[in-house]
Amino acid sequence: MKRVAVLGGGPAGSMAAAGIAAAGLDTILLDEKLAWEKPCGGGITFKAYTRYPFLLENDRPKKVVSDAVLTEPSSGSVQMGLTQPLVIFSRYDLNGLLLKRAEDAGVQIEQDRVTGLERKGSGWSIKTRAGALDADFVVVATGARNALRNVGTEWSAADTMYALGYWVPDERSRIDIQFFPNFEGYIWVFPRCGHLSVGICGKGESAPKMRARLEQYMLDNGIPLKDAKFYGHMIPALERPSWRSNRVSGEGWMAVGDAAGLVDPVTGEGLYYAFRSGDLAAQSILNEQHDPAQRPALYRSLIHGEFMEDLTLGAGLAKRFFIQRIMFSSVPARMIELMRRSPRMMEIVQDLFSGTQGYLDLKARLLANLNGTFLEVCIGSMLGHRVVKEGR
Repeated sequence: MKRVAVLGGGPAGSMAAAGIAAAGLDTILLDEKLAWEKPCGGGITFKAYTRYPFLLENDRPKKVVSDAVLTEPSSGSVQMGLTQPLVIFSRYDLNGLLLKRAEDAGVQIEQDRVTGLERKGSGWSIKTRAGALDADFVVVATGARNALRNVGTEWSAADTMYALGYWVPDERSRIDIQFFPNFEGYIWVFPRCGHLSVGICGKGESAPKMRARLEQYMLDNGIPLKDAKFYGHMIPALERPSWRSNRVSGEGWMAVGDAAGLVDPVTGEGLYYAFRSGDLAAQSILNEQHDPAQRPALYRSLIHGEFMEDLTLGAGLAKRFFIQRIMFSSVPARMIELMRRSPRMMEIVQDLFSGTQGYLDLKARLLANLNGTFLEVCIGSMLGHRVVKEGR
């Protein structure tokens, strides 16, 4: 393998490119926009920055945030101190950091749009606005709106959610999360350096209705729309059956980040999976213990082993968490009530925020830490099945 082309310069593509080039392999990264802004919060979890310390140890503008408030109309609010803080960048600064790291590793970065991808013998012919180039292998990091339909994940409209948001010139020190009954999603307010990221993500509701919901929230909470800049973005949110058939690699290619559908279906968080899938793609491409033809399968195996099953379970929980009702209240409302009365429930939610608590072992931890019939009913409803004297 002589040359690898990385198609896309977001977090996943930049991470993959840096790892491949650092090992001495000829690597080119193609992206139309390079560093750009997005409505998403830009929060780096404890799980991400402990695995990749450079995300914390850099000179880019960032906020280290240790307080969050969760609210649901029927249950009010609960304040949560984050024992493992979130590190929040603007997406422009984060993307710039990752691209500079890739460039320093030896990646050739070209600002160009990929318009086509065609198999050519054992390699690829990549068409761009500026012309064409050849590569032996491609990493597909084109994001959720991947136009290269023969590579990357395949999904239907039901497998996506939208993030709509505003870049607001205002200051705040805490994160705010607002849930709503019968809405599969939430509103967030993330403090950044010099501004706020205020947005909504969800599915099952039209974009105009979501935007109206967000703007009403901003009006009710004194967040100014004047001089705020609007953004919109599609995010993968795969339904459970789609995870089972998710296409993350094939002959001569691997998909990373959003292009592989690797986003938490409950929270919409995708940055950790972008970093990690980019890293695992680089490791697989460079793995000399496997024949080049076997490396896409190796990558697929690594992805499944680390987090695919957890995300698949999360997809099954998402609708139940946001839409299902427990004793005439929403699941987020009951969760907030439990957080008020149980320090252990508070710790569990903190760990969900930090990325250290997955879905596969969530039920066992809840049952081991929370007691009482009412709590068991809540846990069973949150997880979508009946609890019967389990874990005692």
